[in-house]
This record gives sequence, structure tokens and C-alpha cells, in this order.
Amino acid sequence: MGDLAVGARSGHGEPEKRPEETDGASTGDVPRGDAPDAALSREAGAPRESAAGTAEPADPERDGGAPGEDGEGPRPRQPKKQRSFWKELPILIGIALVLALLIKTFLVQAFSIPSDSMQNTLQRGDRVLVDKLTPWFGAEPERGEVVVFHDPGKGDQSWLGPDTQPQNSGPLGGGVQKVLSFIGLMPSAEERDLIKRVIAVGGDTVECQGNGGPVKVNGKALDEKSYIFPGNSPCDDKPFGPIKITKGHLWVMGDHRQDSLDSRWHPDLNNGMVPVNKVVGRAIVVAWPVNRWSTLPVPGTFDQSGLNAAAAVAPPALGLAGALPLVLWRRRRLLDKAVPKG
Repeated sequence: MGDLAVGARSGHGEPEKRPEETDGASTGDVPRGDAPDAALSREAGAPRESAAGTAEPADPERDGGAPGEDGEGPRPRQPKKQRSFWKELPILIGIALVLALLIKTFLVQAFSIPSDSMQNTLQRGDRVLVDKLTPWFGAEPERGEVVVFHDPGKGDQSWLGPDTQPQNSGPLGGGVQKVLSFIGLMPSAEERDLIKRVIAVGGDTVECQGNGGPVKVNGKALDEKSYIFPGNSPCDDKPFGPIKITKGHLWVMGDHRQDSLDSRWHPDLNNGMVPVNKVVGRAIVVAWPVNRWSTLPVPGTFDQSGLNAAAAVAPPALGLAGALPLVLWRRRRLLDKAVPKG
């Protein structure tokens, strides 16, 4: 009988008995109609019968994993092993460099103050952050703003002088500086940039006649005590004007008037005016050193009424526009009275 039982399961000998003829309690065979449910309920890890009726060792991977702690169902598969930190580090550095380059190109850039021409607003060695985003939307510098701009001249007309050369810091130091300046973490040693305060914009008339000043814009005197270096006069060392600023240009001056080679000192190049397209952006904050952290707002003197050339013309124009209808109405009445009725 043993050979017949094995043969029945292996497909040799007598045909497999019908379910109603099978005695499951005695043989342990599973009825054919219950085979799917029985296969799903078989505990993972239990021996599997082979076609020959012998028990096969359990295969956790084949059977869906080892049984859980409660013995019900397979445990979930283990997640894939994460990539090591050292393999991810180059990717993180690459992403950081790309973001820094985008920020430097389109948003803000750090610049170092190399001279005393903007004292006491800015000190030599300060690091300022320059807003480069606003000009992308068509905005132009306004009076009172501190701006960074490229040297408007070249050669003998250079504002920085023809003999101004970057210091040689060696191949290693120079390479590091180029990389850091490229991503905006250090100022460039090759770019020739300056930083000054905008005094007048296109359409303005600016002048300063010395003897204590003051600087006048469109006939309005500027109160510059809040930002001019203590002990300096507005322009005693170099009076100028009146000068009409052409459209698309700026008149700029340093806050340390007696130590600033600004627009006053370059009459041979655009009459001292700086083209707007040379402006890198507006300096908005002193970021370093920490103890000098501060913003760079526009002084209140540039908000005084009547400073704008357009504003000086606006009241008469508005008055004329308002009086014209009244004059025409009065003239019509006089004509009506002059014509006899009937």
C-alpha cells in the first residue's frame, strides 16, 4: 500500500481518488477543491512536499519570507541598503555649487570694500551683499542708493587707474580665489568694480559750488550730515556743475568726499556720469564682520518734496489742466450774453 500511495501522488499506478473517496484524516492529503485556500494558509517556513511525497526544506525567499514573530504570515522584505554618505557627498557638493552659482548670477553677490572712499558708511574690509535680482525686472538705481558698478573707463580713462593690477597670490591661492569668486563666495581679483552712492539720475541737474556746499539736485539742497564722513565738506575739494544728467546715466559720489575719486574727477569720460548698464546691483546689507552687520537704507534727504524734476513740473501742469475747462466755460457765457436774443 505504501508504494501505491506514493504512486498515486506521483502520478503513476492507480489514478488519484475523487475528493469524496479521499480520507484526509488518514492520508493527510488536501482535497483538490480546497487546494488554493490550503496553499495560501500554509505557514511559511513549513516543509513543502515534493512530487514524490518527500518533504522539501523551506525556502524563505520562495515562500515570501520567514514567518513573523507572531507566526502569522511572512515578514516584509528588508529595504535596499542605502548608499553610503561618502558616495553621496560629491552629489551634495555638486548641487550646492550649482545653487551657489545661480544665486550669485541672478540673486545676490558678495563684494569686499577695498578702500576708504565710503567711510563711515562702509569700512575697508567690509563684505556687502549686492542685490542683482531687481535690475532683471527693469528697475534702475535711485537717488541715495549705494551701488556697485564696473569701471566705466579703460586705459587712461579708467577710474581705478591704468596701473591697478591684482596682487599675485601664487598659483594655489589664485586658483582657490577664482573658484570661490566664480560661485560668489569671494570678490574677484580680476573684476574692476567700484562702490559709490547715487546722487542724481537721468533727467536731474546736479551741482555743488564749494564753500561748504551743499550739493543740490534740481535746485534742492541735500542734507548729507547723516552719511558724509565727519569733518568732510560736500565738495570743497572739487566743486562741480551745474551738470544735466543724461538719460540712462548716474552721478555718483563717495561718502568720504575728500578721499573719493568719484564722478567729480572724471569730466573727460561722459562728463563724470556712469552708464546704468555698468551697474552690477544695489548694496543692501553689510554682512561681515558680524559686529558691523547693518542694512544700507536710502537717507531721508532724498525723499524731500520737490526733489524730482518731474515733480517740480507737475503742479503747474495740473493747474493748467484744471483751469482750462473753467476758462472755456466762462468764455462761452460771455459770448452768449453778447448775442442779442431773438
